[in-house]
Amino acid sequence: MFFFTLLQRQKKYLLVVFLLTFLGQLFLTSDITQAADPPPPFQPGEKFTYKAKWGRIAAGDVTIEVLPWETVNGVKAYHFVMVTKTNSVVDLAYKIRERQDSYVTADLAHSILYKKRTEGKYPRDVIVNFDWDKREATRSNFGEKMAPITIVPGTFDPLALFFVIRLQNLKENSMFEIPITDGDSNILVQATVTKREKIQLYGKTYDAFEVIPNMERLISDKVVKKSDNPELKIWFSADDKKIPVKIRSKARVGYFDFDLVSVAPP
Repeated sequence: MFFFTLLQRQKKYLLVVFLLTFLGQLFLTSDITQAADPPPPFQPGEKFTYKAKWGRIAAGDVTIEVLPWETVNGVKAYHFVMVTKTNSVVDLAYKIRERQDSYVTADLAHSILYKKRTEGKYPRDVIVNFDWDKREATRSNFGEKMAPITIVPGTFDPLALFFVIRLQNLKENSMFEIPITDGDSNILVQATVTKREKIQLYGKTYDAFEVIPNMERLISDKVVKKSDNPELKIWFSADDKKIPVKIRSKARVGYFDFDLVSVAPP
């Protein structure tokens, strides 16, 4: 009888230990799940295609794409690409053949390499190398290097801006800041979410946030230019993907609109 009673007590003790262990693991797993950051709204394989317009005139095509993972200087990196091409009509006034390549760390902490190659009236072959040990960015154009500039933690290149905005919590009348450099100057971009609206593009209606990245302020807080007409507006879809469905860019000859026509994968 004594051994039976002892066995029963031992079973109860083991049951209590088991339940406590199980609940502890459950709470621990729950905490980890809640604390984990959500995955970014983009991954390799994503591709957006836009039709460009100069006023009401068809102007060409633009693609924004996330290419397969790459390793840059031993660091795993996202590879973002933007290709812009005007058509034969616009070529007569303002020819553009441009490719931008942006390489950003896999944890989306900062840029590590940026390239911009442009053909046309204002040709460029720009490479910006980010040295995070020295916190410097060095720009070259057609192989001619400029003096390096100091960069702040979390600095991105101009193309990466499109993707960094997609990481933010977009809501009306909100603002966030993103340090950007092209290797020539450091700009503290103040991106303002001005409004949420419905926009129609090629027979589709998008619920979207209008975001205006203000590029008028240097990191030193010195205002470099003032304008009543922003140089860039981007409309991002008001869902988890935050797709840039429309882009409006100011150029020397007026404004270009880039309207989304296709998404891959669907």
